[in-house]
Amino acid sequence: MRTVRWVKSWAFACLLAAPLVQAAEDSGSYAARVPLQLSGEGPWYRLELPLALHLAAQHADLRDLRIFNGEGEALAYALTLGGVQSRESREEAAVKWFPLQGEATTPGAPVVRVERSTSGTLVEVTPEQVSGELVRRGWLLDASGLDQPLHRLRLEWAAGTEGFQRFSIEASDDLQSWSEWGEGQIARLSFSGERIDQREVSLPGQKAKYLRLLWLTPQRAPELLGARLVSIHSEQSTPLVWSEPLPGKVGKPGEYSWALPLSLPLERVKVVLDQANTLAPVSLSSRRDGKLEWQPLAHGLLYRLPQGGREMLHDEIELYGAPVSQLRLQVDERGGGLGKQAPRLQVALRSTQVVFLARGSAPYTLAIGKAGAASAALPLSTLVPGYEPARLAQLGVAVAEAQATSAASVASDSAQQDADWKRYGLWAVLLLGVALLGAMALSLLRKPGA
Repeated sequence: MRTVRWVKSWAFACLLAAPLVQAAEDSGSYAARVPLQLSGEGPWYRLELPLALHLAAQHADLRDLRIFNGEGEALAYALTLGGVQSRESREEAAVKWFPLQGEATTPGAPVVRVERSTSGTLVEVTPEQVSGELVRRGWLLDASGLDQPLHRLRLEWAAGTEGFQRFSIEASDDLQSWSEWGEGQIARLSFSGERIDQREVSLPGQKAKYLRLLWLTPQRAPELLGARLVSIHSEQSTPLVWSEPLPGKVGKPGEYSWALPLSLPLERVKVVLDQANTLAPVSLSSRRDGKLEWQPLAHGLLYRLPQGGREMLHDEIELYGAPVSQLRLQVDERGGGLGKQAPRLQVALRSTQVVFLARGSAPYTLAIGKAGAASAALPLSTLVPGYEPARLAQLGVAVAEAQATSAASVASDSAQQDADWKRYGLWAVLLLGVALLGAMALSLLRKPGA
């Protein structure tokens, strides 16, 4: 009885002492502490939070983030979470397309005769008189009906055209003067009856009435079945921040997994392709901590291949802000696989800015990583009186020193181990439950008259 009373008294004392421990706010109780370098005019400073520090947090909403001055006092701060503030919408529109016919041996763009309606839309595009054999050099797209910046181009082409297709992209408003918009690449590959298409290319986000696509190998220009242009509207242009390469684990043949310290709204992942001549159709899935089932996220085609004296590289997969804590990559090894070792993985999400009011003396320190912490962030309009979005760029700048990388790698490794132990623990609990049910059934069967 004395032992029981002592345990109860000790537990009660711990409960009374808990609020006092939580009230002690000092940088020493946080897992990661990074000095800040200030520049520009204060007293308000903004910090682009490195993803390495975000990975060192205990909570995805960064409630365990604090800023301290040289006296060890916690400073007032505000957060602009990129995943919350950046709202992105896509508008797609189908456009007309016209073949560009020209002589295969004649360099440069083919000379064509164009007929337009009074509204400026194209009615007919025909080649000028030529002496040689005509081939399809590319396609002319009519975007005159759109008055939006163009961010993506999506093409559909006839079956039977396999492999990679590379072409130059040019833009014009009068069909006379053309400006270069870089190169595009589409692909179609087949594996034992399964087909993988890469149909979308990026555009620079500018306006144009007409686009000209010229294939670098004219004899391979496919027959288009459709063309769509995509405009992306964002209320706030929030850049992406990338992590350092994260180590992974090897599971079944062609299967690799990674664990993040916490669930984050990932926008993109990048698989580091160390070996040249790599071709890998992949599927990406995720799951939450403690869950057994994987949920599909995306499919894609990763490659690092030579073509025409240049190296083609596609190593990224878009996720569009899906909350992720564990990732699994399954590789179709008919393409050669990615090797016996797990490839390194980089993840990206919308950047988060920390705005704080510098008070007291330097050095100023960012602390993060504390279980059970409550948020101390203020609204930005409260922290900065008369705040306007344009004023954010005029504040002073704070930069975190290089220790953030080491803090993130330690957190990522511990997260991988924690995820494994959670999964093993869940299986142990399930097996123990089955054993208990079996024992209860046996005991009932052994009773007389059961």
